[in-house]
Amino acid sequence: KLQFLYLIGHASVPIPLPASMAMLFTRSALRGAARRASCCPDAAPSTSGASTLESVQEYYGKVLSTSKDLKTSACTASARPHHLILDAIRQVPKEINDKFYGCGTPLPLGIDGLSVLDLGSGSGRDCYLASKFVGAGGRVTGLDMTDEQLGVAREHVGEYTKALGYPAPNLEFKKGYIERIIESGVPKDSKDLIISNCVVNLSPDKPAVLKGAYEALKVGGEFHFSDVYCDRRLPKHVQEHDVLWGECIAGAMYIEDFVRAAHAVGFDDPRELERAEITINDPELKDITGEARFYSITYRLFKLPGQLETICEDYGQYAVYKGTIPGHPNSYVLDDHHKLEKNKPFLVCGNTAAMLGENGVSWLAPHFNIVGDRSVHYGAFDCAPAPAAAGAAPAGAACC
Repeated sequence: KLQFLYLIGHASVPIPLPASMAMLFTRSALRGAARRASCCPDAAPSTSGASTLESVQEYYGKVLSTSKDLKTSACTASARPHHLILDAIRQVPKEINDKFYGCGTPLPLGIDGLSVLDLGSGSGRDCYLASKFVGAGGRVTGLDMTDEQLGVAREHVGEYTKALGYPAPNLEFKKGYIERIIESGVPKDSKDLIISNCVVNLSPDKPAVLKGAYEALKVGGEFHFSDVYCDRRLPKHVQEHDVLWGECIAGAMYIEDFVRAAHAVGFDDPRELERAEITINDPELKDITGEARFYSITYRLFKLPGQLETICEDYGQYAVYKGTIPGHPNSYVLDDHHKLEKNKPFLVCGNTAAMLGENGVSWLAPHFNIVGDRSVHYGAFDCAPAPAAAGAAPAGAACC
């Protein structure tokens, strides 16, 4: 059996995984298969996709014997999940958990009754978690290109949702490609929340993924996802390196290019929630990647057309958190520089006001009161240095 490290706080817990590691193979194969899929969603696997798959099978089946053999830390969760999520993970069927592979926990709490889509859902672990948190009145859809993974994900839906006490399953899995979300059967303007866990970096057409996500979201919805990024554009020899593909490094997008691509499709103010630097342990791979630095980052992208501006503007507004999101009774972290304490007024720019529920549009609106409107403009919002979200946040302006 293979193992990988699941980082729990400061402790590294080895998790045994089946030797097949089909989820790992599938994601690395996306390099060839997803390129084909972007124009031919029903085409058979290409030769290039098959050869990439074989390379990854060789890598994970023969090169690695334990988690110590991993050559980077990309294949680990970046932070300890919320205790409610940890409790929910224990309820997920063992086969689903065994085949989990991701670089974060891109699932916000407080999503009861929402419609959720998971891009590149694999064996479905994050979908099963979302199924629990949306409740019987919500809906969860997983989208994946691989029959084997879809078979595993679908096998346990009935027993799992029955154990949750639901009168009918609220969880389904569709076959399709993340570059062709709408063409794969996901209606436009139908989802409150889209999640994805370390998949977008392996797509050869990342702008198409962002465009499809924007189209599938309802107004006020959010694309909340974890992935691997780089501090520069990678040269071709790195992008085509088989082992670095297996380690989720070769497809990492330059952070600033990602922001530009998000802006281009309508996600006007990407917010960073969490970041952890990825270490490359193997000297040879380090030589190949050079001075490039890689990060696991969780982003929040809101679909709020007409409400988000290119820079943060000051309208004299403030937000008050009601303390009503499950798991966050005392405070809520919107991103890495906005932590709102319950009942304490917090000055916000117009963009943050929109994300938290100005005019009742955002999915977060039921949990916040936004005081003030945009009738008077006071200039650019004061982007004074703000403390980290995990620390003490004053009820003053924070840079957006």
